[in-house]
Amino acid sequence: MSTASDSYRIAGFTFASRLFVGTGKYANFDQMRAALDASACQVVTVAVRRDVLTGDDGRKKPESILDHLDPRRYTILPNTAGCFSAKDAIRSARLSRDLLEGMDNPGAAWVKLEVLADTKTLLPDPLGTLDATKTLVAEGLKVLAYTNDDPILAQRLKEAGATSVMPLGAPIGSGLGILNPNSIRLCLEYLKAGDADFPVIVDAGVGTASDVSVAMELGADGVLLNTGIAGAKDPVRMARAMALACESGRLAYLSGRIGKKAYATASSPWEGVIGR
Repeated sequence: MSTASDSYRIAGFTFASRLFVGTGKYANFDQMRAALDASACQVVTVAVRRDVLTGDDGRKKPESILDHLDPRRYTILPNTAGCFSAKDAIRSARLSRDLLEGMDNPGAAWVKLEVLADTKTLLPDPLGTLDATKTLVAEGLKVLAYTNDDPILAQRLKEAGATSVMPLGAPIGSGLGILNPNSIRLCLEYLKAGDADFPVIVDAGVGTASDVSVAMELGADGVLLNTGIAGAKDPVRMARAMALACESGRLAYLSGRIGKKAYATASSPWEGVIGR
């Protein structure tokens, strides 16, 4: 059901798949490619850092992760993973833009912004994220801002010009799933008030397929994950499960679930039942 009839736009791109998949932590490039294929994703995130893509001189390595991603199939979403200050995140975003522009890659137009608070929790730094968003938006980048599940901060990031806001489901790599569904629901309400098409992507903490379904059933436009697939015992099979969960959760949201009730309601009418 993830077809063009249910496509959506974000940062000038149009996609059918609502699953964004990361490229880290796989055993090897072959496994990564197989998992990405099984996920049916159209967007892959790549950390544009010196130790991943570039050498000491800042130039692209002779072989990098980008060499194993088909540009005709995937749109690259560079991210600022591992940055613990607005300054570092801004520098990383600029590096990704310059590198991908030099490769004629459309991913140069946008960036997934991460400004982390500390190495223990890997939670977003709200002030640093807001500051970096303002700077990068002013420089013309389309910013997808990874943030806490705080509806007020989410609204501030949108007001600062973020192209998308990405509230966390749980801490990065934790596998805890959607810890605060009501907070995600409030983020969606605040961000989509008066702008139903504003893209909201739930990011981080997904451990299994049911977590993806929960996020999509809440009304998120998509889910971004990495460890839930790459860290599974069978990443390729898990990638397929995540894809199906994303589709089923979206279908459930569009279908409109029944209301919750305190008491039972019979599925068949009582009229005509023997003994009544």
